[in-house]
Amino acid sequence: MDDQLYNQIFLKPRFQINFDLESDALLKEISKHTLDDSKYKMKMVDNHVVIDVPESETHFWSPQLHIEIEELTKETSVIKGLFGPKPQVWTLFMFLHFFVATAFLVFGVIAYSNWSLNKTSLLSIVMLFVLPIVWVLLYFVGTIGKSTGKKQMDELKKFTKELLNKIKTS
Repeated sequence: MDDQLYNQIFLKPRFQINFDLESDALLKEISKHTLDDSKYKMKMVDNHVVIDVPESETHFWSPQLHIEIEELTKETSVIKGLFGPKPQVWTLFMFLHFFVATAFLVFGVIAYSNWSLNKTSLLSIVMLFVLPIVWVLLYFVGTIGKSTGKKQMDELKKFTKELLNKIKTS
């Protein structure tokens, strides 16, 4: 898990680690460690593990770590990690992006219709300039949220490294 992942333009940084243990054994080891007295909440479904920040430290921008474990060979597996906001926050942002895009298309059709009818519609023309600005603002709000949750993201990263080191040494 390389620190330069945080400097990328992506709102949901990813990492990938090759591990010298078959995927089923790795999942069993992780499930053993979920029973440990960890401050992090871990949920496991099939070959997916979701690690959440403790409820006492959770805020709107709190990240979560989604880990997927895939088998490479009979003796090795690959761990794919994805840091991101909670699904509710991500869904809200996707809804807002969809709404802005749809409104842009609607106002674009209205502006084109009015232009082809030789009518003037100031609202639709103004909205064609305002909506892309709103779209860019949504992106910057997302990056602010990412930076707000960076400390917790670092803690999740550290916890995951320690967990994998425990498994490696056991």
